[in-house]
Amino acid sequence: MHNTSYIIRFVLIMTTIVAVVLSLMSTGLKPIHDRNEAIYNKKAILSAVADHLGADFESMSDDQVIEIFNNQITQTVVDMEGAKMDEQTMVSMGFKDGQAESIDMGKEMKKPEADRLLPMYVYQNGGKKFYIVNVRGKGLWDEIWGCIALEDDLNTIAGVAFDHKGETPGLGAEIKDNIAWKNQFVGKKLFAEDGTYKSVFVRKGGAKDAVHEVDGISGATITADGVTEMMKRGMAYYQPYMETLKK
Repeated sequence: MHNTSYIIRFVLIMTTIVAVVLSLMSTGLKPIHDRNEAIYNKKAILSAVADHLGADFESMSDDQVIEIFNNQITQTVVDMEGAKMDEQTMVSMGFKDGQAESIDMGKEMKKPEADRLLPMYVYQNGGKKFYIVNVRGKGLWDEIWGCIALEDDLNTIAGVAFDHKGETPGLGAEIKDNIAWKNQFVGKKLFAEDGTYKSVFVRKGGAKDAVHEVDGISGATITADGVTEMMKRGMAYYQPYMETLKK
């Protein structure tokens, strides 16, 4: 029988070997992981303008997504007062490449509100221009988020793409999976005719305002309320910068 010291040495050696192997795998796979994450984020952003891409978005290859993003998307980062951030400053703050897509909205939401940075993407297709912004909030179980595309009037919603961390399939998860429900947002307005900011409200029992409301999701009232809150607060964050674009 092996004595105790032999067993301890064996365990230590195996633990070291496993740790080294896992470390090498992590290092070797990191470029692949980073590329996949970047493509996932690009797809999420472009999903908000999927109907305006002029091609079947779902059938696009990763390379096609990257090509569209690189050639037809302009990235901007703004602060909460509406001032644009330059790339050099962004890099000095630790944001890779100083681009909007390097911003993690989950981390930004943990900062004091006044210190947050906001990513914005401008997609151009021919003579059409769409402004895509990120919003983030709380669902029933965990975080929810979305990309909202606005037409060049900075008022009319051109498309939305929502996602979530842990909402219930068939209920709260419908904010991502239910295409018909998401399509209700298209054409809705952020502002009333008198210029008052209203955003878009998800109403339980059915929309009553054709301009500012969409139908609720059956059995997912809390998640729907989270979308309402996220939209109203998140879109308001961008208003100081959008006001500069209207001048």
